[in-house]
Amino acid sequence: MTGPRNRSTAPGRHLFSFGIITDTHVNQGEDETNSPFESGRLANRRMRHVIRDLNARDLAFVVHVGDIVHPVPAIPGLYADAARRFFEVFDTLRHPAWLTPGNHDVGDKPNDWAPAARINEDHLSLWQHHFGDQYTSFDHQGCHFVIINAQVINSHLEAEERQRSWLEADLRSHHGRRIFLFSHYPPCLLEADEEETYDNIGEPGRSWLLELARQHQVEALIAGHVHNFWYLRLDATDCYILPSTAFVRFDYAEMLRASPGAETEFGRNDRPKLGYAICHVHEDGHMVEIVRTWGNTLDVGAAAATRPEHRLAAIHPRQNRRAAFGFDMRHNWMEIVEIPPTGGLDEFDRKTVRNDYPLLALWDMAVRPLRVPVRDLVNEANVARMNLLAEHGHLFTLMSFGAPTGELMERLKSHRDLFRTWDVAINPDVIDRDIGPIATAATSAGVPLVLSRLRSIDEQRAEAGKYYHSINQGFLVRDTEEIAAIARLPELDGVLAGVVFRLTLDMPVWETVAAASAVATGLGLRAHIHMRMAGTSPASPVMDDTLTVRRIAEAMAAAMTFADVTVFADTLVDIDRGYFPRSGVLDRLCNPRPGYHVVRHMHAAFDIVDDGIVPGTARDLAGGRHLEMREAGNPLVLVVPVDQSAALDVPWSGHPVLSINLLTGSVAPHPACHEVRIGSASPHLLMADPDGSRLRRLS
Repeated sequence: MTGPRNRSTAPGRHLFSFGIITDTHVNQGEDETNSPFESGRLANRRMRHVIRDLNARDLAFVVHVGDIVHPVPAIPGLYADAARRFFEVFDTLRHPAWLTPGNHDVGDKPNDWAPAARINEDHLSLWQHHFGDQYTSFDHQGCHFVIINAQVINSHLEAEERQRSWLEADLRSHHGRRIFLFSHYPPCLLEADEEETYDNIGEPGRSWLLELARQHQVEALIAGHVHNFWYLRLDATDCYILPSTAFVRFDYAEMLRASPGAETEFGRNDRPKLGYAICHVHEDGHMVEIVRTWGNTLDVGAAAATRPEHRLAAIHPRQNRRAAFGFDMRHNWMEIVEIPPTGGLDEFDRKTVRNDYPLLALWDMAVRPLRVPVRDLVNEANVARMNLLAEHGHLFTLMSFGAPTGELMERLKSHRDLFRTWDVAINPDVIDRDIGPIATAATSAGVPLVLSRLRSIDEQRAEAGKYYHSINQGFLVRDTEEIAAIARLPELDGVLAGVVFRLTLDMPVWETVAAASAVATGLGLRAHIHMRMAGTSPASPVMDDTLTVRRIAEAMAAAMTFADVTVFADTLVDIDRGYFPRSGVLDRLCNPRPGYHVVRHMHAAFDIVDDGIVPGTARDLAGGRHLEMREAGNPLVLVVPVDQSAALDVPWSGHPVLSINLLTGSVAPHPACHEVRIGSASPHLLMADPDGSRLRRLS
């Protein structure tokens, strides 16, 4: 999701939502396909699942952004059969709908390097016969929506000139309105002046289209074709390139730093990357939510509903009123990758894209705080990207070590508005040397300073029982006197905003966050919690998703409860090689692990919890942890099962209660009771709901 025009978090009043699907690639028969890949046989059933999902949502309309069918119009018999199959499914959609032609529907754009069936008048006639107009526009609640045929651009067909004249007139007559533009081909994947490939609009048509978007301040341009997710801004226009419902364009698997494996057809059937989009239009911009379909299918005549009756509604970072839990961005989360030609679609040069799947996951999870290294500050492209993403609600903390260089000081001053805080790790052996320059830089830049502490060899040996060559940082809660002494240093007067505390694998999460909050607030400081996902030994992997889920659930509840606390988990994407191997909330394909679901659902659940949560007691029950909180006088309980095999009976206050499964997002209402049974190993949040209003807001 995204789309604001300023750094305000709240998106304003919700106006309406609409759905967008693309690249359904419907086959001529339920199990027939002219694709050499087995996943191609699933396209019709996957689209049927999506239509059922769309029908369960409150939408104003749905737009299909092209590649409706798989057989191309150069094979008119199969094309006609596929069109009939498409409408057999699509006609069950209960919302108004508009269709956009794709290259599989009207022929490929003109190019000399690929033996593709090009667009021509006969193909356009077939589209007109089966699907209707090539381009159109319509209005809804003060917004103007425009659909174009991107394939005809640069074709020199008469249809190109007709569309050109129509589009220029249409945009001119709606100048000043909020405009959303739909195109199968994206103008570009990374930047406006990139070279032409199979996957973008060539020149001069690209510049013509982008100039029109600039002149008329098009709010969003939504495209398909490339079967992966990207987000970029072109002048003032937010550009979204959407995943397919059917299969992944797996030439772009090279973006990811691991092999997707033969079981996914080497990336084509990478199911977590399949999906569609919902655009939520608000008074202050819009937010695009990618709905992952996980490759789910629905057979002809299958029963209507298998979804939970109630499930959490996703929120976006802009809607997240809390900024209490985030991640260290250890991997290059804005990485530019060159895609090697493989002979499928492009052969004569590499094409360049950014891997936006870490960003998609952050939006999915509504994560706001991100701690970035100096590398992201010295890279101009990354700075520009972070400034853009700050408009989406992300809050950046810069992380560095020791006294800054002159270059770092200047860059920090130049980009002071980008950073919420500056976390600086110090070596206590040279603090007298470094603290002055650090304080001067923070004062000059006007960025609040948060200090961390490098752990010495002797301290690590005492903590681990042996010495490893490893770098550990953060104060311990027992370092109260040392923290107080540092806070009293005259150089830090009016500069120091907080300190970083360590939260290692062997420390109790809730209790450590509570103690750190007490120490920091007692000194008038914030507490940044460095939550390590690795163990003590660099040789011992920690790849236990169950452990990660428990710790994240506790850490998020504690961070949202105790005052002036932000928890940064140190691993977003798996570290699956080298020192300290450990799992994050995404694997190396940037696909979700269980911890991702807990972060996503905790943020969605706490979105309706009032501010001013009061901590209660943390205690162990038979089979699990029981963390009590109260908000507005109502009980709020996090239950973290530790026994995977047994149900857990949790004492309750007698109020009606919602039991929220933080792995699945399902919400189960219970009448007034004194005990709630947790029948799965998933963490659950129990929330009082005396009048049923919270159930309506959550689901």
